[in-house]
Amino acid sequence: MAKDMEQLYQERFSRYTTAMRNETPDMVPIRPFVAEFVATYGGYDCQQVTHDYQQAFDATCECAAAFDWDAVVPNMVYVWTGLTQAIGLKYYGIPGIDMEPEFAFQYREPAEEEAFMKPDEYDRLIEDPTAFLYEVWLPRVSTEISAEGEPASLRNNLALVKGGMAMMQYLSSFGPQSERLKNEAGAPGAIAGILKSPFDIIADKMRGYIGLTMDMMERPEKVLAAAKALAPHLAKVALMSSGGEDRVPVGFWMHRGCVPFVKQEWFDSHYWPTLKPVIEELWAHGHQTLFYAEGDWDAHLETFRELPDQSIVYHVDRGDVFKAQEVLGDKFCISGGIPNHLLSFGTPEKVRQRVKEVIEGVAGDGGYILDASAIVQNDAKVENMQALTDAGREFGRYADGSPATEIQPPEPDPDFEGPGLIESSQTRSKPGVCRPWEQKKKEIGEIPGDEDLCQQVWEDVESLAYMYIWQCLVSF
Repeated sequence: MAKDMEQLYQERFSRYTTAMRNETPDMVPIRPFVAEFVATYGGYDCQQVTHDYQQAFDATCECAAAFDWDAVVPNMVYVWTGLTQAIGLKYYGIPGIDMEPEFAFQYREPAEEEAFMKPDEYDRLIEDPTAFLYEVWLPRVSTEISAEGEPASLRNNLALVKGGMAMMQYLSSFGPQSERLKNEAGAPGAIAGILKSPFDIIADKMRGYIGLTMDMMERPEKVLAAAKALAPHLAKVALMSSGGEDRVPVGFWMHRGCVPFVKQEWFDSHYWPTLKPVIEELWAHGHQTLFYAEGDWDAHLETFRELPDQSIVYHVDRGDVFKAQEVLGDKFCISGGIPNHLLSFGTPEKVRQRVKEVIEGVAGDGGYILDASAIVQNDAKVENMQALTDAGREFGRYADGSPATEIQPPEPDPDFEGPGLIESSQTRSKPGVCRPWEQKKKEIGEIPGDEDLCQQVWEDVESLAYMYIWQCLVSF
């Protein structure tokens, strides 16, 4: 790698991490979450970058090399529809198959009566979430997987084999893609790992939004117990999917837990009590969490102050970025605040003006990352993204700031102890495995050799199956 590219990478990474620690870098970092925009820039359509991840990788590298950005996601068009089609997932509309190739993939939520989890199945989910996903949820969300009690079929077996191998191939490709971005564009990765809240998982992928709201009226205690059962598994998946990278935050995509989707009292009674321990658990392991607050979460800003200093980066979508800075800026780094509609329908001058306003009002002495309000799709204009970048460099310089000399992970307060969420899980199968070693040992009987080695290998391979089903749930 050329020395100047290595130097550029180190400067950008240091600038980015300095801001995320709520400190003062040499200039405001720029970190747009560009998804289908990379197709617009590179001359691809949405089908190409969604259905062929290698083309998405190429487009991302082209875009990162062309713009002076401090961090990017190796592939923000994260849902590879080649994989969702292999599994036969019903809830994705695929560009070029289910719609015209120029449209981004779509999430298709089923009608209330066709929800992927029935209202009388909470106890089964609570007892063993991983078993529920394999035995009940996966057959219902797939056109290929046989339901319980049905005989296995060629389509069933092929879908399981193809799905597992495709996921391993896809996820394994992110390491080389990150190296390519480093070598070709001097671009660090923006996030590592994935998280969704227990409440949102029930709303998004199990009961559906309507089903969940009905349950909150009819069986709120079951919803709470289910969210508590899911929480340690979601924390485990976030840590496992981070790949050990603790210098950048875990990406946390926030969906339906805010006012007006649910009432404030539901946020207080269900959403926050089951999410807060997850964030604290990640922080206890040295991981920040990127609160990607899709929608308007202004009603909950004071609540987020309960989290430890520096434990999150708070991203503003439809909320008030200036209010977020006022309420949270002394504790956490803020990002976002440049409306997507402005990037799509505005002019470069309007974009430049907004960037100047946000930097002057939010960047202060550090702790701000310049970004669009939401994920940037293919309707954003190239000239407006260039205007965002140029204005960020023009107005975002600090007189006395400098990037950290070394890129270090965050340092939680040594007196802070996490809730021990993963270790204290009460579900039948502990987070990280599908079938406990204790069950397998009973089947084997007496072990004349090294039992610790047998258990280690068993759980290592189990973890692959565990990550497969939970990645299907959280990521795809």
